[in-house]
Amino acid sequence: MNLQPNNFELEQTTIWSFKDRGEWATHSGKYRGNWSPYIPRNLILRYSKEGDWVLDQFMGSGTTLVEAKLLNRNVIGVDINPRAISISERNLQFKCETQSKVFTRKGNAANLSFIKDENIDFICTHPPYADIIKYSKGIEGDVSLLSKDEFISEMRKVAEECYRVLKKGKMCAIMIGDIRKHGKVVPLGFEVMQCFLNAGFTNKEIIIKEQHNCRSTEFWEKQNNKFLLLAHEYIFVFQK
Repeated sequence: MNLQPNNFELEQTTIWSFKDRGEWATHSGKYRGNWSPYIPRNLILRYSKEGDWVLDQFMGSGTTLVEAKLLNRNVIGVDINPRAISISERNLQFKCETQSKVFTRKGNAANLSFIKDENIDFICTHPPYADIIKYSKGIEGDVSLLSKDEFISEMRKVAEECYRVLKKGKMCAIMIGDIRKHGKVVPLGFEVMQCFLNAGFTNKEIIIKEQHNCRSTEFWEKQNNKFLLLAHEYIFVFQK
């Protein structure tokens, strides 16, 4: 197993594009909606150091946790879905030379009461985009089952918890995209950004990430040409 990407270079601009999905270690694109490992790798390397505590409270298939383990960071992964936890724990079952401490836990991103105030060095997470992809069939607290307005209401609580657990001066990075309803663009990304600003964070960076290989692209291309296909996402880096 190859534990490192080939020819990796740290991104230097605010436009990121990864045509290569990234399949080192246990990474794959099988878990729908997970982010490319190039993203957490870039963020972890830029905004944390070895031995730091990283948090991903929308753990999914564990991409952030795998990268944290490879990069010798301690990491806490939280997800409300037991299936995600099981997949993450399976993906973390590889040996490497780092001394990372890795913890997974079932929990709600809006209530991280098991983490003390200002205990986290870096937050690196990728929540669902409201109900665009539903990850469960009725788990209470699953934000992927919520309408846009309900989702934003929950993200306000998530932002407040991020602010509480993060150390002063440290960074919180979150990737989020816009959505389309009834042919109209809904600026979900900027609404989520505002949740974090209202919680007390300041903007450090706004990164535009180009989308590739979206599963629904071919379907929408065949429907009509009445609107442009959304091909970008945002990576917001906030500072406490």
